[in-house]
Amino acid sequence: MTWFLPRALWVLLGLALGGVLGFLMGALLGTPLLATAVGGSAAVLLALALDARRGNRLLEWLRGSQQASAPRDTGTWGELGYRIEKALRAKDLALDNERQRLEHFLAAIEASPNGVMLLDGADQIEWCNSVAAEHFGLDPQRDRRQRVTNLVRSPAFVAYLQDGQFDEPLVFAGPQGQATLSVLARPYGTDAEGLQGMKLVLSQDITERERADAMRRDLVANVSHEIRTPLTVLAGFVETLAQLPLTEPERRRVLTLMEQQTNRMQALVGDLLMLAQLEGSPRPGADRWVSVDALLQRAQADGLALSDGRHGIRLQAADGAELAGSDAELLSAIGNLVNNAVRYTPEGGQVTLAWTLRADGVGEIDVRDTGLGIAREHLPRLTERFYRVDGSRSRDTGGTGLGLSIVKHVVQRHGGEIEINSELGKGSSFKLQFPAVRVRAAQAAVRTVTG
Repeated sequence: MTWFLPRALWVLLGLALGGVLGFLMGALLGTPLLATAVGGSAAVLLALALDARRGNRLLEWLRGSQQASAPRDTGTWGELGYRIEKALRAKDLALDNERQRLEHFLAAIEASPNGVMLLDGADQIEWCNSVAAEHFGLDPQRDRRQRVTNLVRSPAFVAYLQDGQFDEPLVFAGPQGQATLSVLARPYGTDAEGLQGMKLVLSQDITERERADAMRRDLVANVSHEIRTPLTVLAGFVETLAQLPLTEPERRRVLTLMEQQTNRMQALVGDLLMLAQLEGSPRPGADRWVSVDALLQRAQADGLALSDGRHGIRLQAADGAELAGSDAELLSAIGNLVNNAVRYTPEGGQVTLAWTLRADGVGEIDVRDTGLGIAREHLPRLTERFYRVDGSRSRDTGGTGLGLSIVKHVVQRHGGEIEINSELGKGSSFKLQFPAVRVRAAQAAVRTVTG
């Protein structure tokens, strides 16, 4: 009743003042009672008109945008406008705070490395981050309110959403066919239309993980195969030595073959250990400089020992050039290339080791041969573990199938890359290219050393 008393007093005060003024005017005119009634009524109507005007001003403010301040009138209407304005401002502030929290939450989800998509009860897209849009081939803005199963038509994904069994994630090929996705859905809440079954869909690109798992499986299978063969041969020779009376020449031949198979297993184990070391250790620092001449000369010496005079091995180097990195790893990479060149080059062929400093500062170590060459379709896969152009030929030459994989790892750990060029019957060229930050050159004349 606090709002009623002031207004009632205001009306009564107006009635009294109007009656007094009317009585005074009526006394002059000889009609005091009529004038008193008219004066009181006029005062009450005036008070009500003023009150209605204040109420109408507040109503017009409420009908508008409420951006300006409420009418600052006295009395009940003024206080009512102030309290309404205060409540609206508090509500706007609360909405702004909630909006900011929502924006921060969505920004955090947007920064997630995983895809996040919200579906309503009819499987229509409420929202998705850019990662989910990339995974499913969607447009985050254009495809809102679209049924996701109309846009992602993978039968496995459609069946997964329709079955509603979300205990395990679904793994399937993405819509673009270039990635393998792991998708997990979780039901929650009720949407704006009262439909239950809203879904949170989380997606993850597991292409690299699947590729790594496949590589591990292939590695185990290949290693098992590569080791089983020499072990089988060794077991057969041991049984032969134990059970058969062999002549001295036969015994020496069996022992020679056993030694070859043992060396083959040792080489395989050594290469596997080298790969494990390369993959598990930090990259070589750029503060230790290695002489390119020394590396090439040592690789040339190893090649000459392996060739035993059957090939010409020529060295072309620029005096004073240096590389930043691990001398052991660099020598291993160059040595693998030289050994391959010797093994796959017929007797009388030529192997060349050359150093080139390009105009952009990149340094190249080129190992060229005049050997059998490699067909173009095999070149992209040469650095894969155990990949062989001709398995029987690799076994005959004593290769493990890991040499070029080691070379690739070494050059990548030094910030470079490997370039392979080859043509059947015309030999091959393997270039190790190192970035300018790892190359330190000196003015020197090119010299030629022939072995």
